[in-house]
Amino acid sequence: MDSDRFTICPFCDSCLLLSQLARYVSVLSAIHIHVPSFPFEYDSANAGTPICTFGNSRMREQRANDSLSGENYTRGGETSNGNGECKVSDEISCLIGSQTRSEFYKVEVGLMTLLKNCLESEVGNSNSILSSYVDHFQCLESKDAGWGCGWRNIQMLSSHLLVQRPEAREALFGGSGFVPDILALQRWLEIAWEKGFDEPGSAQFNHVIFGSTKWIGTTECAALLRSFALRARVVDFGPKESQSISGSSLDNARSKASIHNLVKKKDKEGKGYQVLMDFVWNYFSDRNSIQFGQQHVVISDKTPLYFQHDGHSRTIVGIQVKHQQKRDLRYNLLVLDPAHSTSALGKSLRQKFGWEELIKRGMHTLKKPQYQALFIVTDYGSA
Repeated sequence: MDSDRFTICPFCDSCLLLSQLARYVSVLSAIHIHVPSFPFEYDSANAGTPICTFGNSRMREQRANDSLSGENYTRGGETSNGNGECKVSDEISCLIGSQTRSEFYKVEVGLMTLLKNCLESEVGNSNSILSSYVDHFQCLESKDAGWGCGWRNIQMLSSHLLVQRPEAREALFGGSGFVPDILALQRWLEIAWEKGFDEPGSAQFNHVIFGSTKWIGTTECAALLRSFALRARVVDFGPKESQSISGSSLDNARSKASIHNLVKKKDKEGKGYQVLMDFVWNYFSDRNSIQFGQQHVVISDKTPLYFQHDGHSRTIVGIQVKHQQKRDLRYNLLVLDPAHSTSALGKSLRQKFGWEELIKRGMHTLKKPQYQALFIVTDYGSA
């Protein structure tokens, strides 16, 4: 079928099925990429098949289809018949070559270095643990404000993995070595679904997420990362009677996402989420194996946590504990929020003014009935 042939988008050089081209172009238009009104001419010799007319797109499309011509073709170790049916390996090959690096505001010196400096300058008896490297990806008003926080948190986690984990760098996004934009991440998630990760969650989206503005959650992040053989796990915090968090297919994806439960009911004194704080502290401190010595800020080799609640998600990059009188401990999660401006965040950290309101989240701020945290097991075996 002609609709199952591969073609090349004339605007971004993406390789995709001909049947997907019209929808792909409409997505580009929706995100304010200029698309001319009549980008195609029709080839009467091929039953009205549209041919790209910009630059050398006709030649590129011919090469794409030639590579799939003949009764059988082989790519990536898989063999398919010649009916143009797109195998997962072919989709991956196309996506690796067409994915785009995500743009973001690069903070000079590094965001985590600035945060470490701020924590070290604080007075009082405290200890803090931080992830070693994370770039901040913010939601943009013209692109993904109001729905893109989940994708931005995936980008933040990926920025750490690409820099700090050689095994992950080789596996993530076809070994590209960079953090892709949201559209590319959406296609990677669809490929994860095709591989069988989080089948119930995939069904909730009708198996299509590319070009969508629907919210995603921890299980979509887990499916995406697990498709690259990263061992993603999700932990629940909240009342047992709580419903699944909006934006996450949690209830239907427990077996595929290998989700663990740590559920504790919030008590009347508001201390029920101490279990969450304890979990985050034990995670970053590797169950208290980190030694502070004379320092009160140390760097952990742990990956940041994807932190989800109903309606929003953020990235936990560390935790602080302050020692109060009577041996009381007060914890602060250290979070990066994709709703914040990266430039404003960097400025507040450099000036050491106002950064606490942007980054610190104490237990008194945990007012939602349920939270989830996604973490990655550090040894990279099979998923």
